[in-house]
Amino acid sequence: MTDIRTDTYENEAGFGDFFALLKPRVMSLVVFTALVGLLVAPGGINPVVGFASVLFIAIGAGASGALNMWYDADIDAVMKRTAGRPVPSGRVAPGEAFAIGITLSVMAVVMLALAANFVAAGLLAFTIFFYAVVYTMWLKRWTPQNIVIGGASGAFPPMIGWAAVTGGISLESVLMFALIFLWTPPHFWALALFMKEDYSKAGVPMLTVTHGRQTTRRHMFAYTLALVAVSLALALSSIGGPFTLAVSVLLNLWFLKAAFIVLRRDEASARSDGYKAEKAMFRVSLYYLFLMFGALLVETTLKSLGLGGW
Repeated sequence: MTDIRTDTYENEAGFGDFFALLKPRVMSLVVFTALVGLLVAPGGINPVVGFASVLFIAIGAGASGALNMWYDADIDAVMKRTAGRPVPSGRVAPGEAFAIGITLSVMAVVMLALAANFVAAGLLAFTIFFYAVVYTMWLKRWTPQNIVIGGASGAFPPMIGWAAVTGGISLESVLMFALIFLWTPPHFWALALFMKEDYSKAGVPMLTVTHGRQTTRRHMFAYTLALVAVSLALALSSIGGPFTLAVSVLLNLWFLKAAFIVLRRDEASARSDGYKAEKAMFRVSLYYLFLMFGALLVETTLKSLGLGGW
């Protein structure tokens, strides 16, 4: 854990350093899934309110990222993938990251409550708490199931977007949550398979470290099978339709093939080719989530034209 302190750094942080605290790559996924949740929700929303809602959800996600970087600076410093982040690299003081995270968290929740409703704001507050406290401060350093349980924090944005419109939670929003929740383990474990040494050096009990790569491959395939079921259920729900179902079938076949190839590999062959299949599955997982939520968006557009839906 990184103590809150007011260190003085030789190099003054620039705007890009503070923006990097917000984990913009993660934020982009949050914005997209929240936007889809908002647009596919029944009833519609004023465009200005909708824009403000997505903006505050994005700010809340960024606040979570800043708090994560503040607390995990010690871990980030010893991992190649994260050593260049603003706090471990010394460009931003831990106290600054903490202050930014707390300030943006409060602002995002309060403003979402004012712009949309208290249900959406409550879900956003819980998401920030879950990621910054439950996952970052507890699960990540304690259990190999860290990414499984902690994945819930990344699964809430479409539910928040949905709640911003409807003021509630429904089967459809729960299915969108479940899609991201089940997608997260195979996505991150694929990364962990070829980044195991990083997690081992940092003392993070990732499944690859505690149970080995072969066990991780079996878990990845099991979660991929569960993901298939949820994605098909989502395609068959009220926000799905023939187009979403067709996209879901194709994506699931693609993802299952990638997961099966990884499942069948032994460690010697994986190491000999530089974990080529594992890296391929990681890339496929990125396309999978983006295209599944994109299909829901296209389906909604088709419905508005009288061409989609069940």
